[in-house]
Amino acid sequence: MSYIDELGAKAKQAAKQSAVLRETKKNDILLEIADLLLKSEEEIVKANTLDIEAAQKNGMASAMVDRLTLTHDRIAGMAKGVEQVAALADPVGRVTGGGTLKNGLTIVKKTVPLGVIGIIFESRPNVTVDAGCLCLKAGNAVILRGGSDAINSNKCLVGIMRKAAENHGVNPDIVQLVEDTSRETATQLMQANEYLDVLIPRGGGGLINAVVKNASVPVIQTGEGNCHIYVDRFADIDMAVEITDNAKTQRPSVCNAVETVLVHKNIAEAFLKKLAEKWNGKVAFVGDKYSAAYITLEKLADDEDYRKEFLELKIAVKIVDDIDQAIAHISKFGTGHSECIVTEYLKNAEKFQREVDAAAVYVNASTRFTDGFEFGLGAEIGISTQKLHARGPMGLEALTTFKYLINGSGQIRE
Repeated sequence: MSYIDELGAKAKQAAKQSAVLRETKKNDILLEIADLLLKSEEEIVKANTLDIEAAQKNGMASAMVDRLTLTHDRIAGMAKGVEQVAALADPVGRVTGGGTLKNGLTIVKKTVPLGVIGIIFESRPNVTVDAGCLCLKAGNAVILRGGSDAINSNKCLVGIMRKAAENHGVNPDIVQLVEDTSRETATQLMQANEYLDVLIPRGGGGLINAVVKNASVPVIQTGEGNCHIYVDRFADIDMAVEITDNAKTQRPSVCNAVETVLVHKNIAEAFLKKLAEKWNGKVAFVGDKYSAAYITLEKLADDEDYRKEFLELKIAVKIVDDIDQAIAHISKFGTGHSECIVTEYLKNAEKFQREVDAAAVYVNASTRFTDGFEFGLGAEIGISTQKLHARGPMGLEALTTFKYLINGSGQIRE
């Protein structure tokens, strides 16, 4: 039996108990996890420091080191997020449909856990806690496979979650960590059909594409965000500058940060000059030859630049003739994550929201709001960019499925 087989068998067994836990028991475990996170801050930071030192030694980009880092505030934020999950209504056991047929059969459609969930993710150790706690609240068992760059942090955090479960008499294998971070074990997890009910990759395009290509278990794609802002001819320029600034610079290393700004030709000069003045060199521009007349470009942009998720202080620019050209560009290069139009013209706003195919389509607001917490869902497991089962920020309900319960009194089918 391989290492992944061992984890899978344990998870399968633990999922039987997790699926029938009472809401009060799940909440007790979650609240203890939150308490232990705060009490274990010194231990967590010590483990995280080992990961940061190794990352810096290996030349990891500063934006990625930031994603890896756990500070006092971030640990407190994780604990608060766990408390918020505990406060959410239990998604398991809800009756969502049903009725009585002419033959007297009664049918009830009820939510149930997915079962065993595998999650492959990169760098961000806060995902370890978010994912583990959401899966627990939704009655699942979870196998977490983080990157090697966060292995010490993840061991510490998973240890805390397992301890909380054990303290309440629950099988700690409801949360497990793949401690062997080799490529072989990742591939084995992607193909663990006997154990996993679903696999969720959370990270950059490379990781997601690798999982989609190699997995034989069902996959929910999340994360890759080549997000756009279209500054319409009828935009308020000051508003457009503020929205673009927030969407790019507030936290550039995340999937809902904007990567391309499309600008109507009639407003391009005024907008781009004002945006460049605000950034004053903080953000690098790549763009088409027309934008070069108004701003300094690092280089002329090609299709690869328009397709790229920069995840840093760099943005692509393109001047377009009209809203149709903007929508066509998004259709070609977008990843179905988050798209925005800045406009004061209602018809264009409605057209953009109607015709742009993405999980979240904004009018006059930053793409940075595409987040489970901001949407009122509590912590999130990720942001789905596909259409089957779940789309957009995935909260508790996305971690459940349903079954039909049918009761009769001797009916047979003729």
